[in-house]
Amino acid sequence: MGVADIDWAAPWLTHWQSVGQAIAQRVVAGVPQPQALSEVGLAPVRFVPQANLPEGQAYEDFIFAHGQVPTREGLHDFFNALCWMHFPQAKRQLNRLQSAEIARAGVGQVRGAVRDAATVFDENAWLIQPSDALWQALTDHQWTEALVTRRDEWTYTRLWTFGHAALEKLVQPYKSITVHLWRVPGEVQPEQIDDWLAHDLRADKLALKPFSPLPILGVPGWWPDNADPVFYEDLSVFRPRRLKRSAPV
Repeated sequence: MGVADIDWAAPWLTHWQSVGQAIAQRVVAGVPQPQALSEVGLAPVRFVPQANLPEGQAYEDFIFAHGQVPTREGLHDFFNALCWMHFPQAKRQLNRLQSAEIARAGVGQVRGAVRDAATVFDENAWLIQPSDALWQALTDHQWTEALVTRRDEWTYTRLWTFGHAALEKLVQPYKSITVHLWRVPGEVQPEQIDDWLAHDLRADKLALKPFSPLPILGVPGWWPDNADPVFYEDLSVFRPRRLKRSAPV
């Protein structure tokens, strides 16, 4: 699968189509992906071939030091670049946090809580601006309540695409693709989202991993099969919330 296979009519790409489709067409026409992505000038970084990353240097550290993003051909890095274009301040902040963690702890087999959460966010986050009741149902994994009973709420519940690994999977959609929701307060306006997110992505908050999972094809209207409530009865996908075990006495 490659950029030629992206369905730009998919609802999760609604806000990315105007920029992304034209770049994808350039790549399909034979322009190297880093070049096609850099030509539009919409990101605070340049996209360079993966070969520009020196052996032994951490990817995040290289971006922080040089303002350049090593970029491979293919969907994963393509969507990462589009995220840089749509959330330039937030992506900068994630990179600052990751670089600071590398400077503090080095690059090891264990990333540490902050760097691990920043990576999860970068790869798999989805932003949501729900009512209190809808957020409670989602975090409690009350899927019928959140996605069937409150189905009409989703027509005015704002969602913002972010995680590029999730988007790569969605080029070939399957039911169990699950994203990590990050809540946006109701007072944040769409034009403020990047600035708000850049300030909200703090090391202390990320370390707490305040994510809530959502099988993304369960979003009402985003997948034909979910018009039938039976869709949400698949416990292998829409799993009940795990109960925390009590500490031994």
